[in-house]
Amino acid sequence: MITEQTIREALKNVIVPAAERSLIDLNLVNNITILNDVVEITLANAAINTELQEYLTDGIRAALSKTNIANITVSYVETKPADLNHIKHIIAIMSGKGGVGKSAVSALLAISLQRTGNSVGILDADITGSSMPRMFGLKNRPLGSENGILPVASESGIDIISMNLMLPEQESAVIWRAPLLTKAIQQFWEEVLWGNLDYLIIDLPPGTADAPLTVMQSIPIEGVIIVSTPQSLVEMIVKKAVNMAQKMEKPILGIVENMSYFYVPELKKKYELFGKSKGETLAKAAHAPLLAQLPIDPELARLCDEGKIESYNSPFVKDLANAVTQIVAQKTESIT
Repeated sequence: MITEQTIREALKNVIVPAAERSLIDLNLVNNITILNDVVEITLANAAINTELQEYLTDGIRAALSKTNIANITVSYVETKPADLNHIKHIIAIMSGKGGVGKSAVSALLAISLQRTGNSVGILDADITGSSMPRMFGLKNRPLGSENGILPVASESGIDIISMNLMLPEQESAVIWRAPLLTKAIQQFWEEVLWGNLDYLIIDLPPGTADAPLTVMQSIPIEGVIIVSTPQSLVEMIVKKAVNMAQKMEKPILGIVENMSYFYVPELKKKYELFGKSKGETLAKAAHAPLLAQLPIDPELARLCDEGKIESYNSPFVKDLANAVTQIVAQKTESIT
């Protein structure tokens, strides 16, 4: 006997191009009706253009071809992505100053969370300085329709949206004033079909201006992770980001000190190239834990340049993801 559950299991094999996730994962299945030997499937049309609708309809028929269903009808109902997105945890990665490796930390956290079985997306809110597509080696433009945009999946299955995916060339400059920048961030949040996600990582631009303000005011982030480096000048500027998060009443989940030291394995010695660590001091000022002290690693720099950051392995990154998931779990338990 054909049941709705049987059909939903089959639809898990129907993959939406670009996002490379199933109809079920993207929450596109609106309704399933079974009447005698006729099955009617209604899908949401959010971000699904006419060509994609035909492709998915064929995919559904193929997925259900081994069942005893005689007649299958597929229709589409107008829906906005915001009505379909169900994201468990939204974390913003912030810094007061550029050049501290904030985007790399965002990417590595997403990669490590995905490796532990979580479904993960990255919203690149650094509109004028987006670097996510380059680090992940993404070149395909997002698909979509008048009703929304599909993110682009990385090699390991992380869904990413970034302004650089929409530009004619990677080097094209985005010369926009603040209102356009904030509108783009809002569109990435409201008009991108994220579907069901465990984590959405938002990579903020440096500073405390319009873009971080837009995210903190309009997106229900669970908390902020602040990235710093050991220099005293950076510490001073990053404290501005700490103050902003506190004034906006957004929890600071923790501090990540990047480029904390350089380790020479032949000598078994650490060199603090940018001075003595300020991580603990900054963590105390933020009333938050020091989540990680990440070393300078030429291998990471090389993989970022080559668009192969997903190949990077480091126990420090794994520990960072573990620390974040523990903090998120504790927050969830305290709420319930």
